[in-house]
This record gives sequence, structure tokens and C-alpha cells, in this order.
Amino acid sequence: MSVLEAVNHICTDAEGRAWIDDTNVKVIEVVRDWLAHGSSPEELCCQFPHLTLAQIHAALAYYYDHQEHFDRVLAAELEDWDARTAHRQESPLRRKLRVRGLLR
Repeated sequence: MSVLEAVNHICTDAEGRAWIDDTNVKVIEVVRDWLAHGSSPEELCCQFPHLTLAQIHAALAYYYDHQEHFDRVLAAELEDWDARTAHRQESPLRRKLRVRGLLR
């Protein structure tokens, strides 16, 4: 890792994934949590207690510097999730629960 990368707290692997330095946390993991819950950087530090506030800010700054890419990746993940869970909406159990008025 170069000195510049160490100062910025972010490094990328051979596949282009951004990681927070000296951790097993990808930038996208912090961004997902931040977007899903609207957490402040200080709240993210509580959710990721092994990260420093500087690392959290660096992850968010990296997201903003590469927002278009991250937004595409996140949208693709959501589409994949929706496709994989769509069949669950009409499972036999759900149908039975609906008939009994226990599920909408």
C-alpha cells in the first residue's frame, strides 16, 4: 500500500473492490448501511466499532468520489435480491396464511 492510500484509509484489491485499510470491511458495506439507515458517521462508528471515525469518513468520501459506480452496483444487488425473493411472495405457506386472514 502506498503512503497516499494509507492517508486516505482506502485501498483497492485486484478486482477493483474498495476496502478500508487494515480491516476486512469493504467500502460498499459501510455505504449500504449508511444509505439504508441514514446513520451519521458517528452512528456508523457504533455499528462498526472496529472502524475509526476517520475511516468512516474516508469510506463515505470514496463513495462520493465514485458514486455512479457504487449506485450501479447497489441497484444491481437490489434487482438480484428482488428476483431471488419474488417467488417467496406466493409460497404455499403464504397462501394458507392469507386464506386464514393472518397475512396480507
